[in-house]
Amino acid sequence: MTTTAQGRTAAAAEDARLEALAMAALRFRVWTPTLNRWGRRLAHVLDAGGRLLACGNGGSAAEAQHLTAELVGRFEDERRPFAAIPLHGDTSSCTAIGNDYGAEHVFARQVHAHGRPGDVLICLSTSGRSPNVVAAARQARRLGLTAWAITGPGPNPLARACDEAVTVDAGRTATVQEIHLAAVHLLCGVIDRTLQEPR
Repeated sequence: MTTTAQGRTAAAAEDARLEALAMAALRFRVWTPTLNRWGRRLAHVLDAGGRLLACGNGGSAAEAQHLTAELVGRFEDERRPFAAIPLHGDTSSCTAIGNDYGAEHVFARQVHAHGRPGDVLICLSTSGRSPNVVAAARQARRLGLTAWAITGPGPNPLARACDEAVTVDAGRTATVQEIHLAAVHLLCGVIDRTLQEPR
């Protein structure tokens, strides 16, 4: 294959990836009302002194930490910081719990430690089948937290373990993660707008 032909093949692959992302984003619009409702609820929980816990593995851990960073720091508008904890962020706790109790308990034990009735746990998973994330959702519901899932294609075990779930209809893990980032930003935007509303 010539260099020119290779370039055309690479460009076609990149175009196809962007096209798949665009189509997945358009399909994901059906979840906008749910994310709007979640954002409003979360704004009230945080404003009243509650906290958000978030968890995921790998790329989903990065998305979870992105969400908590936007809340402890800021998204677009200036506001006070909120209590938001990425459960994978404490490496000493994660490794100790994994060593002593097994990897499946890494997040659930932290939910037990940090969660209070009325708090919210957001679980991110591209597969919706991660045992440690599913265990965290189940623990949250036992303790009176609200558990929400942001996953890849449904139905899946994590969606069933949570109170509610939004799912991304996409075949590639990378595309699912890219839509998850959009979902995180949509949530943060709703939170900021809700907090600006007259009391």
